[in-house]
Amino acid sequence: MPDLSLLNEAQYKAVTAGNNPLLVIAGAGSGKTRTIVYRLAHLAENGVNPYSILLLTFTKKAAQEMLYRATHLLGTDLMGVQGGTFHAFAYTLLRQFPPSWAKNALSILDSSDCATIIGQCRDEKKIGKGDRSFPKNATILGLISKARNKETTLEDILRRENQHLLAHIDALAELETMYHAFRKEHNVLDYDDLLFELEASLQENPVLLSRMHERFRHIMVDEYQDTNMVQARLVRLLTGKETAVMAVGDDAQSIYAFRGANVQNIMDFPKLFENCEIVRLEENYRSVQPILNIANAILENAPVGFQKNLFSHREYDEKQITVQVVRPLSDLSQARICAKFINELLLKEQADDIAVLFRAGYQSYHLEVELNKLGISFKKYGGVKYTEASHIKDVLSYLRLLLNPMDLPAFERMASLCKGIGVKTAQKLFSLAMQGDKEALQKACKKFPDFWSDLMLLMEIQKNAYPPEKALRVIIDQYQPRMEILYPDDWPRRQQGLEELLGIASSYTDLAVFMADLSLENPEDNDQEEIKSIVLSTVHSAKGLEWKHVFILDLVEDRFPSRHALARPDDYEEERRLLYVACTRAKDSLRLFVPQNVFQRGQGYEERATPSPFIREIHPHLYEEVFEQYGGVLVKQSMAKSPMKTGQTKTSILESFKNAMEYEDNSIKQQRKKDSIVFDKPREEQTFIAPLKKLGFCHHKVFGKGKIIEELEGEKVRVNFPGIGLKVIMKNYLTFED
Repeated sequence: MPDLSLLNEAQYKAVTAGNNPLLVIAGAGSGKTRTIVYRLAHLAENGVNPYSILLLTFTKKAAQEMLYRATHLLGTDLMGVQGGTFHAFAYTLLRQFPPSWAKNALSILDSSDCATIIGQCRDEKKIGKGDRSFPKNATILGLISKARNKETTLEDILRRENQHLLAHIDALAELETMYHAFRKEHNVLDYDDLLFELEASLQENPVLLSRMHERFRHIMVDEYQDTNMVQARLVRLLTGKETAVMAVGDDAQSIYAFRGANVQNIMDFPKLFENCEIVRLEENYRSVQPILNIANAILENAPVGFQKNLFSHREYDEKQITVQVVRPLSDLSQARICAKFINELLLKEQADDIAVLFRAGYQSYHLEVELNKLGISFKKYGGVKYTEASHIKDVLSYLRLLLNPMDLPAFERMASLCKGIGVKTAQKLFSLAMQGDKEALQKACKKFPDFWSDLMLLMEIQKNAYPPEKALRVIIDQYQPRMEILYPDDWPRRQQGLEELLGIASSYTDLAVFMADLSLENPEDNDQEEIKSIVLSTVHSAKGLEWKHVFILDLVEDRFPSRHALARPDDYEEERRLLYVACTRAKDSLRLFVPQNVFQRGQGYEERATPSPFIREIHPHLYEEVFEQYGGVLVKQSMAKSPMKTGQTKTSILESFKNAMEYEDNSIKQQRKKDSIVFDKPREEQTFIAPLKKLGFCHHKVFGKGKIIEELEGEKVRVNFPGIGLKVIMKNYLTFED
């Protein structure tokens, strides 16, 4: 028997509600599943026939867990409840009541079958034959599916998300038409067909619709904010005059628009169902109140949404840091600081209690390098590790050969990027290279001019002793056209990963050290689940999960929110909800990283970053703010002097440097005073410096290596230092690279 006294007031209200339509707005961590479980048990205990209950979820596991827990509460089996995903429910009905056009029993295609059909359609019309830029079958299938779930055109999907494929729109549209026709001709359905065919059957078959209304007197839908348009219409169709419908969800956690989810479904629920009662679950059982204050503040400026104010009764030590905004000098030093915090936490916490979240998979590359250097193991969700990304491996094969010309696997990988070279040919070319016979090698490469060009590039890099960033930049320039051919489906996304790698390389002066740090990944056991590791995850992959300590990276404009989201109000608000979801994953502590500068990939220098508008909206009294000063020291910033609102610091460079010095050990401080000649008068013997023949790279004793951006009057230059930004410095104080 379920003990309803264990529920809070709002949960009790939802569980015991009558038969009017009910919308439960379940804030993050508010016991949503518990409420559904108790509702199921309460209905059964009060005489509702389990056979008349329909429970719709987004995963089979979720439905099974809810039914298991409800059975445990009741002490008796809930046999008869129709519980499962929308698609499983649709398939069950379509097997019993096939569509009118079906010739006999229907077959359901898996994704592999569907891709094969796309291939057959291509072969029939010779679409994309010989065009290496044409997308792969699986990609085409994904685009067709996305257009169907969003109920828009294929062209609209390409214009919004895959502009590099727009040149193929006519061919793709023809394939889409052929693919749909093939399925009906051969009496088969794909995954998306299930929902649309069920909708059509319910609309065309009044007898079937009436039977559904007679059977299902209680419909419960979990995660309603994630429904797409056809799923919302199905709920509406299945709800008869005597049906009690209950939708549970949180508009503030609707973050899957890219899959077709439509937040407007949950917003419109009270309008579509008359006499709808709304219950808000606002008591949070996961996080401490300071974290919830941040989450509430993020939602305050949302133009639409169900108002909610999350609160918690969890106790916490007010002396401990709960919420902190960390302002690294740049996105490059952000990784080092984050890794340092994690290393300190691991002295007292379990690794699997720590997570680092980010908007896109490539944004963790810097951190992955730093964690590997510290020997900290991690698991990554929502994107591959940089060490596993094929395009990263392609580019690194060039660098590996620079360090070790006898590296056969690297030679084979670089050779495989050139048309016509297989494993055997690569091995023959390797043997010639090892013999040192340049003429013979050049003759053998006549059929493979791209490969000879690669070898000449490596010789040029070696001859001129290019630093890591420059070497990587010229290699990427050469690799780029091939990447577009090798990965036609998603090369723009892969390009972001390469640009991130450039950012990592910009902080190194020695290629061997750079490659060693990239390769310092800990060997992992085959059974990943037994290894306790910290988690690196995109926010989308983190939904539904929780950790004691959470770090969120790159909270600056163009990254969070992403650049494309700034152009569309709906996309922008989904980014707000994405940050809300990220923050509410944290139980005990939350650190928000807002770099002061960001490395402009492709341009080779850093520029001032603007904090994310969502962070700027949060009142400074809700968090502690710390700034990285020159020298790597973190200094607390007075709330009254916080530059967050403008994105510009009120502390001068000289004052910042001075502040950092005050926090350092006396011996280090004295040494830095000797080195910090940038702030002293120039030495008299260095009164004349010749004009620079060309802009290049230089070294400074305090700021390290930098790129010269501009030569100024008065024997000065403007230099961009990775992790620090632009500085105007006298030439006297710099060592210039040839």
